[in-house]
Amino acid sequence: MALLGLQKLQDVESFSTMFLNYDLLAQRHVPYSYFYPYAETLAGILMLAGALIWIAAPLALFIGTVGAVSVFKAVYIDKRELKCACVGGNSNVPLGFVSLTENLIMMGMGIWMPLKALFL
Repeated sequence: MALLGLQKLQDVESFSTMFLNYDLLAQRHVPYSYFYPYAETLAGILMLAGALIWIAAPLALFIGTVGAVSVFKAVYIDKRELKCACVGGNSNVPLGFVSLTENLIMMGMGIWMPLKALFL
């Protein structure tokens, strides 16, 4: 998460432009497309550090869930062929399974980290 977030931060404007093509929340609230790379990077760094899990986990769960729903709708329901903004703005990575997997892993981390903190 942290590394992918940092790649997005290299060119937030390009990332935002590509992200708006498929993310449902960003299409309704454009500032979310600028917030996303910072949120992903912050959640990743906090999880790596094992600090402030009660901030990092809900953040990862939220952005992962919105992302998974958005990618699933764009690729598997609408059958759109888009480029993924997952490694920053100017990539040729197709939106699809890898993007969906990235978001599902974020969701999983958002659920697992607080459970780990509670029970271990």
